[in-house]
Amino acid sequence: MEQLMNLDRVYRASYALRDVALKTDVLLAPKICPGAQIYLKTENLQVTGSFKVRGAYFKMSQLSEKEKQRGVIACSAGNHAQGVALAAQRNGIHAVICLPDSAPIAKVEATRSYGAEICLVEGVYDDAYQKALQLRDEHGYTFIHPFDDPDVIAGQGTIALELADQLPDMNTVVVPVGGGGLISGMAYTLKSLNPNIRVIGVQSAGAPSMLRSIEDHAIETLDTVKTIADGIAVKRPGDLTYDLVSRYVDEIVTVTDDEIAAAILTLMEQQKLVTEGAGAVSVAAAMFGKVDVSRGKTVCLLSGGNIDVTILSRVIGRGLLMSGRSCQLTIELVDKPGQLQTVSRVIAEQGGNVTRVHHEHTNEGSDVNGCYLTVQMETRNHAHIASIRQALQDAGLVIID
Repeated sequence: MEQLMNLDRVYRASYALRDVALKTDVLLAPKICPGAQIYLKTENLQVTGSFKVRGAYFKMSQLSEKEKQRGVIACSAGNHAQGVALAAQRNGIHAVICLPDSAPIAKVEATRSYGAEICLVEGVYDDAYQKALQLRDEHGYTFIHPFDDPDVIAGQGTIALELADQLPDMNTVVVPVGGGGLISGMAYTLKSLNPNIRVIGVQSAGAPSMLRSIEDHAIETLDTVKTIADGIAVKRPGDLTYDLVSRYVDEIVTVTDDEIAAAILTLMEQQKLVTEGAGAVSVAAAMFGKVDVSRGKTVCLLSGGNIDVTILSRVIGRGLLMSGRSCQLTIELVDKPGQLQTVSRVIAEQGGNVTRVHHEHTNEGSDVNGCYLTVQMETRNHAHIASIRQALQDAGLVIID
């Protein structure tokens, strides 16, 4: 293992990336967890919108001239594709990227804009992966793995070198985990520099492949993964990354899609930062008590910002519900004049803002004079919702949902 990973390799990666990757800012974020010292490492503002360019570029910088002439191939529906494409462009290497035909058009075109040849494959990621291996064998391309490669891991470890310079007295670093390349490079580098730094990994509850593998002391492959954090939706961790994580990572926790959505919303509102689902899981873990942030300075890594704008409104909606900023109540009424006025008056007195109402008569078998009123409103937080519910009940109204 030490032959594959050492600090010299990470420092060489840092030198290779000096004119390519940005040294992204570390920002204090006092509102995310009031009373805690939370800092954000903004890799969502990196070239191509994610950290992936670091590992991809360093990997390609280490290829032999013969390998460069033959070209490279990769498989990805997102950030790795763009990282490989940019790295290939900067190194004058022909790159072929296999993408599932279901990949968002924006991501396909972003990858194409860096000069890569796009190969759309019918099916899902696994089909595109098999096609990439087939083309590798047919044409002699070098396959650039998204995470299970020592050069790729060393490239991601350069983030830790920057952090050590930017915030030398940090106590805890919280890192998103998919296949494990990012956290492997960071954990190895941080622990080598200072063994006392805690490194916490975060996975989506719908894709906990590394967590399950660590818990069972053997690499496991999940049957399915389902999460809005598509960047970390990985069924099986890598062999090399599993070994590094088991040795250098202190703990792995999970967050739900609703918690991720709330973190995306919080980052947009409070920090003016756009993150994708995978990029926000570290903040979600801090916000919802999955990580102890009371031990000093905690760094949450924002790994990427390439969120699909077509789902952004849905993510914001879920985030509003999760944080108590939006609420829907269904109230049972008697169908007579003044009922709607009573409801709106109570909500207004409590400071709620009604955004939508739906009124319908009850179904067969119910009181002939009964009706239901569904009210959607803007609220401040969960305590505000509770006060509105109580005020409605005090006014003699029956809340059924």
